[in-house]
Amino acid sequence: MKTNTMGLLDLFDAASCCLEICDPDEKVRLTQQYAQAWRDGQLSLDSNTVPKSIVEPGRPAKPELVMPADVPRRGLGSEEGRAALLHAVTHIEFNAINLAWDAVYRFRDMPNQYYSDWVRVADEEAYHFQLLRQRLNEMGYDYGDFPGHNGLWDMAKKTAFDPMVRMALVPRVLEARGLDVTPGMMKRLRNVGDLKSVAALEIILRDEVGHVAIGSRWFKYHCDKRGLNMEQTFRALISQYLAGQLRGPFHYEARLKAGFSEQELRELELL
Repeated sequence: MKTNTMGLLDLFDAASCCLEICDPDEKVRLTQQYAQAWRDGQLSLDSNTVPKSIVEPGRPAKPELVMPADVPRRGLGSEEGRAALLHAVTHIEFNAINLAWDAVYRFRDMPNQYYSDWVRVADEEAYHFQLLRQRLNEMGYDYGDFPGHNGLWDMAKKTAFDPMVRMALVPRVLEARGLDVTPGMMKRLRNVGDLKSVAALEIILRDEVGHVAIGSRWFKYHCDKRGLNMEQTFRALISQYLAGQLRGPFHYEARLKAGFSEQELRELELL
């Protein structure tokens, strides 16, 4: 990894390295290492490189990637069914590590706080992945034992051209769905007595409110910078990219904490 004239490592090279690593354990380790280095002031924003065209990030050979409709759905009455549900969330968290690092790597000339926010997200997503993978291991399974889909990264590719569009459609749409559906998952798991899995999801839900709030903050930043109305712009982007695909119910309390307005939530209900 290159250093600049002050001898500091380049944050963008660090992000690229984390993106390219295929081994999950190594991706988590480097994510945590570079997140700490950023907090310690050891990574510089001084870079002469231009972001590479977005390609597939580093990932292990498994899970097999299939279309979202082809991911098997199992009941929670069996250990395998509960493991399949947790695996789906584990796969989301693995992808979320890559998404956070791509938000760092791809979009340059942003305020320092932007990079601090997204490095923090990468670090917390890595922790979430570890939590869920450990729970899968306790149940006799591992990441890769069930198929997954590539919906999150597909949206990253579609939004690589504009940080405003990325902030709207990845954290405020795809990741915000976690705020809506996680309480229901927790209730179902609690009903079958799987309190260990519930405890892991409670941590994740708490942190994900903050992650969506970060998306809201930087979406507003770009709207304000361009003289755009945040609510109108969000509605227009939903219509352009996700017409007919976004359905409730929506977790109003969590979304309000994450930077949505009452008006936005009312309009989401009408889509």
